[in-house]
Amino acid sequence: MNKLVTVIIDRPLGSVHPKHHDLIYTINYGYIEGMIAGDGEYQDAYIMGIDYPLEIFEGKVIAVIHRLNDVEDKYVVCVINKTYTLEEIKKAVEFQEKYFEIEIELII
Repeated sequence: MNKLVTVIIDRPLGSVHPKHHDLIYTINYGYIEGMIAGDGEYQDAYIMGIDYPLEIFEGKVIAVIHRLNDVEDKYVVCVINKTYTLEEIKKAVEFQEKYFEIEIELII
């Protein structure tokens, strides 16, 4: 899984969730076009390590967030030569993932 992907950012850092207006994205979030997730839509991905809004990003998948009470998983993507700990990832995605029961699988 530790492969390069291109993420189209449809919810840039600082944007508001389209349905839940109290949810503000504290990191960039988007999808991997052409890769279908468990919900039948494109695979969603969080972008770690970029502290400004993006439109598109190419990086490596470093983790999978398994939502145990949902039908889809989320990928975590970052720049090629960077790594993050489980705790760093948990903290970065907590703004949204706190509503789900999750397990994070690090990809080495």
